[in-house]
Amino acid sequence: MARTSGVLMHISSLYGDYSIGSFGDNAKEFIDFLKECDFSYWQVLPFCMADSFNSPYQSYSAFAGNPYFVDLKILHKKGVITDEQLKNSYQNTPYSCEYARLYEERLPLLFEASKKCNYIEQVKKFVDENAEISAFCMFMAKKEANGQKPWQKWDNDEINPEILFMWQFIQYEFFVQWAEIKMYANKNGIKIIGDMPIYVSLDSADVWSNQKLFCLDNEGKPTKVAGVPPDYFCADGQLWGNPIYNWEEMKKDGYSWWGRRISAMAKMFDGIRIDHFRGIEAYWSVDGDETTAKNGRWEKGPGMELINVIKQNAGNCMIIAEDLGEITEEVNALVKQSGFPGMRVFQFGFIDGSDSTNMPHNYPKNCIAYTGTHDNNTLLGYLWELDSQRKKDMLSYCGFFGGNFEDGFDYVLRTLWRSHADTVILPVQDLLGYGSDTRLNTPGSAEGNWRFRITKEQLQSINKEKFRELNRLYKRKP
Repeated sequence: MARTSGVLMHISSLYGDYSIGSFGDNAKEFIDFLKECDFSYWQVLPFCMADSFNSPYQSYSAFAGNPYFVDLKILHKKGVITDEQLKNSYQNTPYSCEYARLYEERLPLLFEASKKCNYIEQVKKFVDENAEISAFCMFMAKKEANGQKPWQKWDNDEINPEILFMWQFIQYEFFVQWAEIKMYANKNGIKIIGDMPIYVSLDSADVWSNQKLFCLDNEGKPTKVAGVPPDYFCADGQLWGNPIYNWEEMKKDGYSWWGRRISAMAKMFDGIRIDHFRGIEAYWSVDGDETTAKNGRWEKGPGMELINVIKQNAGNCMIIAEDLGEITEEVNALVKQSGFPGMRVFQFGFIDGSDSTNMPHNYPKNCIAYTGTHDNNTLLGYLWELDSQRKKDMLSYCGFFGGNFEDGFDYVLRTLWRSHADTVILPVQDLLGYGSDTRLNTPGSAEGNWRFRITKEQLQSINKEKFRELNRLYKRKP
């Protein structure tokens, strides 16, 4: 694998005029920026619909796309959105995602657009060829018919065909628009890394249409739910609440649901980061009636049986194992046996003064190294919050021995770039040198997450020559 580098930025954080990033020309401009810096990768977060807290890690479908990413200007050019509708959708601020407004206005706008669609046969053909998308659209139409209640409480089978078609239209536009962006990226030497949450949401088309594949009781309630034990992020652990897979049932047909999921992702991306990869070796299982993750237990996962299915369906798509958190020798052995690159996070390397695997001198060649992930503080915010001794040790490690610690920022970047890791990826906030007020997500906190956006002016302010030189000097230029 060649030495490379890239940038982590979710579509929602992309600049634009309509409250959130989208699959329009601005995405192509960001690809142009990556190319000018000699980056090789654009890493994104899950493309699925976000939950009520704006997180893309709990969704109505593992296969369907977020309606908010559909570009309004493209719909306007197609004649399904009017000049006035486009004007009325113009954002109030470019600096953060306007979720409250999106909740209220975007689906009604897309509903009106779907009524003007004059390429219905193309939409229907797309849906007919994608069974999981078809199931999702029906799921959403049924939710509408049942007052948005969870599927376990549905009692009305009479759906509105216009609502069903709206969802089909949205998904068609989503995938057609994204295919154009990915083609543009690949044509310009940029590969896209997608992100796949290991679990799915209880109230989702995935569980509704595949109930026997999950640990549920006769009423559709989960008997076991997912999470992680107490850790660096959260003293009580994290109770995610996702239903646990019924691995024995999945094994009966060769994990075909997983095969379809990986195949769908491999069509969309050049690489896939499997979030919480350690759950394939062993997963934290919590009884369905627990209120925290403290009282869970580790249970064995499907291991190499599932990994072989993933490999068979991924084709040439790179798979990244997110092997962070409480990692055992068994997890390390599974990652090694899989051959997938793991992850290393610079910020985790200096937590307790130990010879951590997240310290750059311990990075293996076959890994992706990050300053931080979407769940971390920004690098500058991290530097501000370190206690004085850790800060001194960390900056000394990077070869910076005095002066204003903010001047040590570039020493950290240089340390990562010259590391043994095949690939280095920075969150876009770290290209800008921004502080903790631009943090994307704080695990365990329900408010204020997923809102950060860059502006075009901010992107243009980044010193492209600096990153070109880093990539040239440390042989990360494609």
